[in-house]
Amino acid sequence: MSDAVVILGAGMAGYGAAYHLQAEGLRAKVYEKRNVYGGHTASYTTPTGFTFDEGPHISFTKDGEVREFLAECVDHEHEELEVEFNNYWKGRWIKHPVQTNLNGLPRDLTIDILKDYFAAYHDDVDPAAMATFADWLKASYGKTFAENFPMVYGKKYHTVDAEKMTTDWLGPRLYQPDPDEVLLGTLVEETPDVHYVRDCRYPSHGGFAAYLKRFPELADLRTEHEVTAIAPDSGLITFRNGKQTRAEKIISSLPLPVLIPMIDGVPAEVVEAASRLACSTCVVVNIGVAREDLSSCHVNYFYDPDISFARVSYPHMLSPHNTPPGHGSIQAEVYFSEKYKPLEQEASDLVPLVIQDLQRCGVLREDDAIVESHALAIRYANIIFDQERPDAVATVHQFLDEVGIGYCGRYGEWDHIWTDQAFRSGQRTAERALAGLGSAGGLTG
Repeated sequence: MSDAVVILGAGMAGYGAAYHLQAEGLRAKVYEKRNVYGGHTASYTTPTGFTFDEGPHISFTKDGEVREFLAECVDHEHEELEVEFNNYWKGRWIKHPVQTNLNGLPRDLTIDILKDYFAAYHDDVDPAAMATFADWLKASYGKTFAENFPMVYGKKYHTVDAEKMTTDWLGPRLYQPDPDEVLLGTLVEETPDVHYVRDCRYPSHGGFAAYLKRFPELADLRTEHEVTAIAPDSGLITFRNGKQTRAEKIISSLPLPVLIPMIDGVPAEVVEAASRLACSTCVVVNIGVAREDLSSCHVNYFYDPDISFARVSYPHMLSPHNTPPGHGSIQAEVYFSEKYKPLEQEASDLVPLVIQDLQRCGVLREDDAIVESHALAIRYANIIFDQERPDAVATVHQFLDEVGIGYCGRYGEWDHIWTDQAFRSGQRTAERALAGLGSAGGLTG
């Protein structure tokens, strides 16, 4: 006997799929490799009383239904935040985004940026018309700004040069100012807030994972079940613990390079395509400090190549319950990738370096009492949109469509999607799975 629908992976996309199926009267089985559910939206509390998420998370969705659902999941016990961002560059703290806050830069550099910007400026720079991310940056901001700021930061964050990246991930992520905004930012220190993330929510208790606490109500959730083989013709799924199950429809949020090799009968060219998909590994270094006044902003971006981390956030600023009273917390992100910048040391080896760099930047003081410090390597962090991605994703998705395995979430779609988009991705895939029950043919991705 087989189940109607089985979901592989208990992250936010699996959550959305389970939610949709439950609303349609079907309680699906969800299988998760780890001993906790949540995927990368997992949270944990240390013995010293600090709560950290598995990487930085806040909810800034404008999707009203998802927003209300998440609020209900925590009984509306969440913090309402106006998140502030700034940048560190060569000893200077600069308001975010830098392109509209040039007043703090050296005069000669500012002049060169302005000359290049106005020489390059035109009303609409279409990312689709640009061959590479580097081309788009230079067309949008001029050569000087592009090469001194986003191309440098992008290399730290994505681990690959902008010349090797496409532009099909941009969306609103890099602000394109008009000339008046650029000029204003060279003359005054107080400029409008234009970051696409501003009004946010965060659970008051339990970290970001609290948003998923309804998961066991929505589905038959089974942790410690790592998939090792899938036979799409029969729907047979085998787990490392020796157990098996059958499903009429399979929904997977597993990373495509993990999913593809375990499918019976997958063609060699599809395996090869999956192997070309690149994703960063993020080492998050979490630090607890016996001091709260660590930063005026919730998030800092660090441009200097000789500073180990690309981004730093402060969990205690998201909820006062994330730390013991009178304490602050820091989460620093250091990026690697198997394809472009392999992690060749233990994650824990980065803790002293991160602390040293935080002291160099003035975030930590020499006499700060550090009461918690540890590191976690997150194997699948951000999708890398290199030039090989489009064809490789198309090949993999076509195969999954043909064999009837649904895919969803950041690592199933292999796209840079946010929390609410991952939830919706799971819903859509579950809807297609229901439509395909009892019919010939597979799902579409």
